[in-house]
Amino acid sequence: MLYDCRSPADRDRGIAAAVEAVKNGELVVLPTDTVYGIGADAFTPYAVKALADAKGSRQAPPVLIGSRHTLDGLVFSLPRAARDLVEAFWPGALTIVVEHSPSLAWDLGDSSGTVAVRMPLHPVALEVLRETGPMAVASANKLGKPAALTAEEARDQLGYGVRAYLEAGPAVDPVPSTVVDLTGDVPRLLRQGAVSLAQLRDVAPDILDEQGV
Repeated sequence: MLYDCRSPADRDRGIAAAVEAVKNGELVVLPTDTVYGIGADAFTPYAVKALADAKGSRQAPPVLIGSRHTLDGLVFSLPRAARDLVEAFWPGALTIVVEHSPSLAWDLGDSSGTVAVRMPLHPVALEVLRETGPMAVASANKLGKPAALTAEEARDQLGYGVRAYLEAGPAVDPVPSTVVDLTGDVPRLLRQGAVSLAQLRDVAPDILDEQGV
């Protein structure tokens, strides 16, 4: 079902429906500060598999969280550069790749002990995430198809495999998030997106670019 979160009453119903769906291991589509995402409970393996099946992709999905403090529960040790970048750019369009705690009971796919984490700057997404906890979230489109800029576009591609669609209007800034790998001795840019390399280096001067320079 599609809920128009631009209406206060529909927003409340939609967020409640999305939270219930995620807790039941079902899929939801929600807005973020980049494009719309399809999400599932990160700790429910069959839900993560359903997400992969819906997209037609086996790539390990990123994890979205609703609070900076949640990050401490996901990683064994967080590098200083990671803390500085999170402080500067979260919530926002920065994804960090870190080594996740080996004790976590999740299966995100073949990620070699790492996880890509982001805290999005969107009120609807944050409200859902603060109720559900960490969610595996990928762009809400079939593999090889254009990213969905509205929940309705996502529904056209994903259909009835998703329990709740949260519509918040067209994505305002559909530039993808910037991705930084913080698993090595020196931070490295994996994908430049909404946050520029210059902005990153203002916070972490030793970060390497995509060519390792």
